[in-house]
Amino acid sequence: MTLRLITGLPSLRRHHLVARLRRSIASAHRDDFRVVHFAVLANHLHLVVEATDAITLARRMQGLAIRIARTTNRALARRGRVFAERYHARALRTPREVRHALAYVLHNARGHAAARDQRLSSTWIDPCSSGPWFADWRTAPAHPPPWLVALRRQPDPTRPARTWLLATGWRRHGAIALDERGPPRPEVRPARDASDWSP
Repeated sequence: MTLRLITGLPSLRRHHLVARLRRSIASAHRDDFRVVHFAVLANHLHLVVEATDAITLARRMQGLAIRIARTTNRALARRGRVFAERYHARALRTPREVRHALAYVLHNARGHAAARDQRLSSTWIDPCSSGPWFADWRTAPAHPPPWLVALRRQPDPTRPARTWLLATGWRRHGAIALDERGPPRPEVRPARDASDWSP
């Protein structure tokens, strides 16, 4: 799932905004819908979700988008639209597709950094994603930085997958490396101020 912001809004990768977005995601889970992974980028969000059917997916995603829009507007002291359009969805049908999607979402910020010729540590994990709580990295950081330790002490905003593909099947193609090559060169929107998470 991809949710894109309207133009003109500040980057979502600000500490106070990401914390609010995590809470919005954590409150969206239901028996028939769960967010399994996510990444918050400057002007869009990526989500890997499970839903019992298409109608439930549409209804729950609409509710999540409204929840995120409201909390973002409150944080920015503004009113009006937050998202440019309805979410973009893609069904994942094979273990390979699922693994590619997980790597894409968890490493999306790394791809944006590479597009700006930024170099990141080979053990860097995106703090604005579900990466800090991801249990299936090929190797864990030997000496995690204090901010990562602190994040991992907070409640996981996601929920464990229930479908075979997302819980188990994707592992047929191997665990995801911390420094795995990121997604193709994306369209980059520059950070608005120094309070943004790096990259």
